Amino acid sequence: MSSRVNLLAPEVRANPYPVFAELRRNAPVSQVDPGGLWAVTRYADAAAVLKNPQLFASEGFRQAYRPAWFSDYPMADSMLVMDPPHHTRLRAIVNRAFGPPVLSRLEPRIRQFVEQLAAGLPTGRSVDFAEEWSVRIPLAVMADLLGLSPEVHPRLKRWAESFGTFTGIGPNDTERQEHMLATVAEARQHFQQVLEERRREPRDDLMSDLLRARVDGEALTDAELMGFMFLLVVAGMETTVHLMNHSAIRFRDEPELMGRLRADRSLIPRFVEEILRYEPPVHGIFRVTTQETELGGVRLPRGARMLVVLCSANRDEAQFPGADRFDLERGGPQNLPFGHGIHFCLGAQLARLEARLGTEALVTRFSRLSPGDGPVRWNSSLVVRGPLSLPLVAHLA
Repeated sequence: MSSRVNLLAPEVRANPYPVFAELRRNAPVSQVDPGGLWAVTRYADAAAVLKNPQLFASEGFRQAYRPAWFSDYPMADSMLVMDPPHHTRLRAIVNRAFGPPVLSRLEPRIRQFVEQLAAGLPTGRSVDFAEEWSVRIPLAVMADLLGLSPEVHPRLKRWAESFGTFTGIGPNDTERQEHMLATVAEARQHFQQVLEERRREPRDDLMSDLLRARVDGEALTDAELMGFMFLLVVAGMETTVHLMNHSAIRFRDEPELMGRLRADRSLIPRFVEEILRYEPPVHGIFRVTTQETELGGVRLPRGARMLVVLCSANRDEAQFPGADRFDLERGGPQNLPFGHGIHFCLGAQLARLEARLGTEALVTRFSRLSPGDGPVRWNSSLVVRGPLSLPLVAHLA
């Protein structure tokens, strides 16, 4: 390609797949805008990067969460920007918090919530599905996990939306910087208060589980706990919101799908896996090279900043024949919807559970989803792609 692609250009945000297909064919490891990141677009190269944290590290991106205007943003102490051995210790502790016992505990509560939510959705008129459906499910689940009361839900939503924009704030954008500083201070104060309450009186929730957990006799430090809370708010909310959104878009674009899933519920887990391949909510993951290396026939210097483009890897014809076709019969999961290797998303099984139960509730109540009033508006992020608004009309089954 003759000039750098800008991945945040509106036309690319609306449909990035033709651009990524051309990159896979002609420049599978190439620099893109913003910032001259090295985009890795083929499946084999993406998997190789994610499997080798010694050569392609996460920690080099810690500075993205420590700009000059904010020296102690909690995300800089999260697992997102750690490499072994520190990452290994944290992951061992937090893995338990997302194990089968926790999911079993959550499943009936999530099922009841999504059934009630589906029953309350307006029918026969345009509604913003992103706001009325997709946001509300992970919001309720995160609040339940963290043991936060319902009155905190609006703040939790606002925090998630705000923190998701952190890396897009420029060095001279003082108004957004001040807003972010105030929002982080508000969330930090609330989480500190809840952690102190759980230390005094443990409950059956994730915060209490994390406070109790030990690896080799070591508990999480206060900074690690706070980093995890902030990571969970962003990762646990944004990714699942857009998994729900992309599922609804697929129902809109393939009207027969809802009837097919309603007739055969055993297809719903396959539907979720194929959505995760076809339109993964996590579009890109940052890495940095720890030494000079070669990838996809391109020499990369030490310190090269990379964007592993998961959504492109999952549309690679070399890995997935007919990759641009949504296919419930496709075998899986061999895709990279939640990353790979040591940074494989901790909440992957929880996101799958929410998507499965949400899909069951939708196909039980509705026969189809059709386009609503107005266009779909897309967010602006290199990490997560999804609609900010999604006008749809739900039709009763």
